[in-house]
Amino acid sequence: MENLYIPATKYTPEISLNAEKGIIEIRGKSYPENTFDFYEPVLKWIEEYFNCCAKDNTVVNFEIIYFNSSSSKVLFDLFDILQEAKEKNNITINWIYDEENESAEEAGEDFKEDFPELNINLIKKSEEE
Repeated sequence: MENLYIPATKYTPEISLNAEKGIIEIRGKSYPENTFDFYEPVLKWIEEYFNCCAKDNTVVNFEIIYFNSSSSKVLFDLFDILQEAKEKNNITINWIYDEENESAEEAGEDFKEDFPELNINLIKKSEEE
């Protein structure tokens, strides 16, 4: 399975999906003009990864500074995929947020509350990091 890398833009996050290492990373701001078109290949890749090639341990790192409501819907879809995949896979989810960004922290808490079956770690990042 090929890796997928999408560089960050002013409106979209950096996305790095690495099948060999079992690492899924989404970092940056997410408010693309057409959210579903932007994330469609990402969601397809993740579904395919868990259906065919998932590593024994998969790490998912979210470091999203800001996201709009349509991105929130896509993130819910992504968490649904992870929840389904956790039946057969060991998945660790890291929700990384800046200590100054209360909305990102609250979003992580909301996802943790909405998906209690998932292993979601809330990781506070200080400005020095």
